[in-house]
Amino acid sequence: MSIRLLKHAFIENYAEPCWFNTPSTLKDTYDVVIIGAGGHGLACAHYLAQDHGITNVAVLDASYLGGGNTGRNTTIIRSNYLTPEGVRFYDASIQLFKELSLDLETNIFYSERGHYTLAHSSATLRTARWRAEVNKHLGIKSEVVGTDEISRGCPELRIDCGGSHAIEGALFHAPGAVARHDAVAWGYAKSASARGIEIHQHTPVIGLEKDSEGVSAVITNKGIIKTRNVLSAVAGHTPTVTGMLNIKSPIEIFPLQACVTEPIKPWLDTIIVSGSLHLYISQSSRGELVMGATLDPMELHSRRSTLGFVTSLCDQILDLFPFLSGVKINRQWGGMADMTPDFAPIMGTSPVKGFYIDAGWGTWGFKATPISGKTMASTIANGINDPLIQSFNLSRFGDFDLVGEKGAAAVGH
Repeated sequence: MSIRLLKHAFIENYAEPCWFNTPSTLKDTYDVVIIGAGGHGLACAHYLAQDHGITNVAVLDASYLGGGNTGRNTTIIRSNYLTPEGVRFYDASIQLFKELSLDLETNIFYSERGHYTLAHSSATLRTARWRAEVNKHLGIKSEVVGTDEISRGCPELRIDCGGSHAIEGALFHAPGAVARHDAVAWGYAKSASARGIEIHQHTPVIGLEKDSEGVSAVITNKGIIKTRNVLSAVAGHTPTVTGMLNIKSPIEIFPLQACVTEPIKPWLDTIIVSGSLHLYISQSSRGELVMGATLDPMELHSRRSTLGFVTSLCDQILDLFPFLSGVKINRQWGGMADMTPDFAPIMGTSPVKGFYIDAGWGTWGFKATPISGKTMASTIANGINDPLIQSFNLSRFGDFDLVGEKGAAAVGH
């Protein structure tokens, strides 16, 4: 039994400090209102306070803290993207992730594993080489490796994949990592709350108001809040919020499903991804195999999970690891991914002054959590887009200046 648990048992009135406190009522006015108490919204609140001294902030969520896509992802972290804009952005996120446990004084269980993106054809191998060269040019550790190197890195992997889609090589990304998504969200919440920021759960936003100067108020089920700065960080619900201000976006919502197995003895110490087979797999610190696939094919605003998803996924997983046939699936779930035409996020300012957007994350939002919060905090504090996210602004769709990240994000992880 741990000493910490003994304190609870034998010390009278001993209690752990609250990680965050929720005031019983909303104030009439805030400097910044953040819609969405997921990783991105909470990270922005943290950096607003830490980097810019802005603490008169309310974080609102229609449900509970981290209950959206933050609590429904598969925790993979990487920066081996295809465009310079994407590589720089996600590499900055990895650098923040590495120090995040110390920054938040919360163990986020960050674990560098290495990330293999398998190539099953000469075409996918060419794309792997392209990505590797872009990564190397920007100082990112990525390289194309052959089947011998793959077998050494993951000897349990069946290279011939049952004979129908043999592996020809892979893009190996050494900094690929995983972390605990709930620890990240709660760590940011704890830090923001300690600096005086208010977090209001079960407080849905039902309307936004604007005047000649820009956004002016947020309407909630608990009253109206006056503010001149609003951030929308509501993955899966972005069109609903932007529609309150008649802002059009190209975002479409698709379900994204994942699952975990029963805990088994640790054996997979790397991350395996296959774009051709539409799957990814890693093993958690608790021994569960965390597995997922690509987006569901039809647009649907739903978090339901289906039998078709898990049976199809397991069929492909067994081509790679046939010895897993007797392992049981413990749990499966779904999230709502807001997709953009160029598979890159929408970040920064909007056509309405004071209204900021953090959206379009598709299947790659968790890995962007720290840098998204930091750059959005900078954007809100200064009123102009942080240089790192300028290419991701909503205006690019009107300017026909798309990012073109689909080649590195089509499978999402």
